Amino acid sequence: MNKIAVLIPCYNEEKTVAEVVLGFREQLPDADIYVYDNNSTDRTADEARRAGAIVRSEKRQGKGNVIRAMIRQIEADIYVMVDGDGTYPAGKVHSLLGPVLSDEADIVIGSRLHASCDSKFRPLNRLGNRLFLFVLNFIFRVKVADLLSGYRVFSKNALKSLPVLSRGFEIETELTVKAIERRYRIAEVPVSLAARPEGSLSKINRFRDGFLILATIFALFRDYKPFTAFGSMGLLLVALGLIPGIVVINEYAATGYINRLPSAILSVGLILSGLLSGFAGLILHAISRRFQEVDYQLQNISREVQRTEKKTQ
Repeated sequence: MNKIAVLIPCYNEEKTVAEVVLGFREQLPDADIYVYDNNSTDRTADEARRAGAIVRSEKRQGKGNVIRAMIRQIEADIYVMVDGDGTYPAGKVHSLLGPVLSDEADIVIGSRLHASCDSKFRPLNRLGNRLFLFVLNFIFRVKVADLLSGYRVFSKNALKSLPVLSRGFEIETELTVKAIERRYRIAEVPVSLAARPEGSLSKINRFRDGFLILATIFALFRDYKPFTAFGSMGLLLVALGLIPGIVVINEYAATGYINRLPSAILSVGLILSGLLSGFAGLILHAISRRFQEVDYQLQNISREVQRTEKKTQ
């Protein structure tokens, strides 16, 4: 039997958290359901406790901080992560659990943007999700249908080995990108997002959190694909340096003199900067590759330890 833990991060969700807990209790009667209260100013903790959840608190504000605390403190074989706003259907949890239980996937994402879904997005939220998804798929050359879904299932090995550092709503971006770079098997299951009930308010600041999500994507691009990131910047700088450089070379070929000294200096500076950026990317790529090999070996050791523990139980 696999021990399942349902993880519900919450901030001011008194109107919906009890319904979420009861819904997952009905679907997974043997699971441990944890609600982490993140400094709520309403009765979120009381409502969760009344519904039968194990209630804990995390004082560091931000969804990323809450999820890191959950990963560190809770032990289970399979983790179901879901928001406490009542917009994700508990009845779909078996579809998400299936690929992990059958060892066909390490992570399953409840995709709200699948063509078959009738998700109740606000127009601006839908546009933002599509934009972030396009940037991710273009940079990392993957085909993920939903980057920011808050409904996910993880195997123990996958979740415990992801070194997440984000503090806020950009946590889903970091979880997705780091899972991709660690070559975890990721599956997606269509899940229709429901509208928030009357009186329940979203905690997302569209512009601030949107900027943080984009910044996280580019930071992870820099960290995990340094040769592509710095090499692209180097090519751009070299190309920009050639523009004034060609003018100076043509002038020198025609007259034998360099009259546009500032243009020559600018050209040389841009080209040298581009070459340095390319070499820096090459060096960082070699270092990153070595760390990826070490991380892969550590993953293998972790899996072997888990197999040994299961055999001895």
